[in-house]
Amino acid sequence: MTLTKRDLVTRISNETGLVQQQVLDVVQKTLDYIAEALAKGDKVELRNFGVFEVKIRKARIGRNPNSPETDVPIPERSVVKFKPGKEMRAEVLKLGAKAASQTPPA
Repeated sequence: MTLTKRDLVTRISNETGLVQQQVLDVVQKTLDYIAEALAKGDKVELRNFGVFEVKIRKARIGRNPNSPETDVPIPERSVVKFKPGKEMRAEVLKLGAKAASQTPPA
């Protein structure tokens, strides 16, 4: 299942009693400010959730699998990295343990 922005807005609206349009405005503004900070190269730290930061990937030489003898230059570029916080990491690890316990032995 995928959780969308619309799902978030609906759930927050139902739990808080706020109008969906107000919740949408707040959620959108939050996402806009995060994107704006990252575009400036700033780090975004949300306690108990995680950290977003921009990393620079170095230029490198790639290979085309269809013609491995041909080098393909891949330029340097900026990418957004996310490092989950301790609480989120613990919750996700529980999910992995649950899936492993449900897998039948071979």
